[in-house]
Amino acid sequence: MRRHVTAYGFLSAALVVFAVFSWYPIVRGVVLSFQQVNFVTSPDWVAWENFERLFADPLFAVAWRNTFYFTVLALILGFGVPFLTAVVLNELRHAKGYFRLLVYLPVMLPPVVTALLWKWFYDPGPGLFNSVLRGLGLPTSQWLDSSSTSMVSLVLVITWANMGSATLIYLAALQTIPGELYEAADLDGAGILKKIWHVTIPQTKFVILMLLLLQVVATMQIFTEPFVMTGGGPEESTVTVLLLLYRYAFYYNDFGTASALSLILFAVLGVFSFLYLKITRKADS
Repeated sequence: MRRHVTAYGFLSAALVVFAVFSWYPIVRGVVLSFQQVNFVTSPDWVAWENFERLFADPLFAVAWRNTFYFTVLALILGFGVPFLTAVVLNELRHAKGYFRLLVYLPVMLPPVVTALLWKWFYDPGPGLFNSVLRGLGLPTSQWLDSSSTSMVSLVLVITWANMGSATLIYLAALQTIPGELYEAADLDGAGILKKIWHVTIPQTKFVILMLLLLQVVATMQIFTEPFVMTGGGPEESTVTVLLLLYRYAFYYNDFGTASALSLILFAVLGVFSFLYLKITRKADS
């Protein structure tokens, strides 16, 4: 008992910090979602009115559609590119440390700095990308100023900024694969694609599945890039759920509806995570 009391004594500071800065805000957010509150006057209980206001807002469906669209695009690019990059890095024999550092460098930049840097790249006038296209005699693009290309442009930013961490995780997983498996595949006459499909992917399946879950959860909460680079435009084509939540809280001063939207997002991600883990565990068994 004395050992346990001592252990909980050492843990108490961390538990208090988690309770104050993590658990309490979650509980407080649930309470606020059923209140009309502006933090100036006393809150009023409004039951389900905040949720009804959300469902009646045309931007609610637009934000969810944009968020799902962004998530799908981010999985197509941001999930496959780090894996292929890790496979290439794993095959290098020279300057491996240099290339790993080069891949990881974007992760070290603050997200706002990355967004502002790429916003200049995408500038339709003196921006880097259009300047290169003009120099090659190719047609330029509106990038962030066109509703047809704005979301893809944001996905490219996210992929470039965050692929370093996933690449290093994949690389660590690749280096645990026994070399005998690749030697056996070589003896069977397997090419590079067959070795990736029959050896690399099965041996790194656990890491791939976990990163897939984490990436879906992260991309569903995209905020910084659309907030800094597009503000939700053009024509609300990049309004995401968190950006709409921000508007409710800090543009409309409606913290109750913002909390209701956050609760819906929490429920959607919770249901997805539960189903995903259940399906993957059943597949493993």
